[in-house]
Amino acid sequence: MHADLLTSLPSLPDMSDIHKICEELKTSLPTKNMLHSSGWHVLELLSNCLPECFSSGNHTDACVLRTMTGDLANVIAPVTRRPITRWPFFAYLGGAMFCLLASSICHLFYCHSERLAYIMLRVDYAGIAALISTSFYPLVYYSFMCYPFFCNLYIGFITVLAVMTVLFSLLPAFQKPELRTIRAVLFSSMALSGILPILHKNILYWNKPAAVYTTGYELLMGLFYGLGALVYATRIPERWMPGKFDIAGHSHQLFHILVVAGAYSHYRAGLVYLQWRDLEGC
Repeated sequence: MHADLLTSLPSLPDMSDIHKICEELKTSLPTKNMLHSSGWHVLELLSNCLPECFSSGNHTDACVLRTMTGDLANVIAPVTRRPITRWPFFAYLGGAMFCLLASSICHLFYCHSERLAYIMLRVDYAGIAALISTSFYPLVYYSFMCYPFFCNLYIGFITVLAVMTVLFSLLPAFQKPELRTIRAVLFSSMALSGILPILHKNILYWNKPAAVYTTGYELLMGLFYGLGALVYATRIPERWMPGKFDIAGHSHQLFHILVVAGAYSHYRAGLVYLQWRDLEGC
């Protein structure tokens, strides 16, 4: 914590003064803006605590005070900064849990009756749309929180697209086996629409390590989702060996495994987003 202070003041004879400065500033700076709004108080603390070797007469050198104030601001600002809002991250977690819960309910009650199977399939499709759309929320909000226009534009677009997809899935013809490929393409297109905000994010923050890390997780998520959609549409591997994968290892099971892997990859990206914005803010 005191690395910056030690670098800038290698000749301090006593660390007790440094500890005193930090403790007094922690109690006197409840918010991150206090360093700027109460500069006179910081300078007074430093003037009283610095050793005599930095003072001439009864006044401490102004250059030393300004340097110390900047160093202390860098040390204390992360401690006093408030955490960023969590609702986009929680929205994603809610969408992922709803998707998996809807899928579980669908598989449980699908064989009950034709009418219930019709309803459960719609719930399953709504869960998939919810997972894809809410996956955009952490990506868009935390990437463009300093650019409200783009933030609202991307979130509004994916939300409208998800609602339209759910409405389209309510059509009776949507569940026909011959439309299996169309269903996969529709949901994949929703996911691929995330390429634009990801590219935009990397243009804005090309020099931020957090932008690179989150992009890596998002590419991994897209790979898992893409493979899942491919396996679902092509019915691999049972199409190659009919009857061999009726109980375990068929395409629908592999599809669910890949979806969970993709959701977990995006969860890890969300954690990086939170850490990035908690430390740096807007």
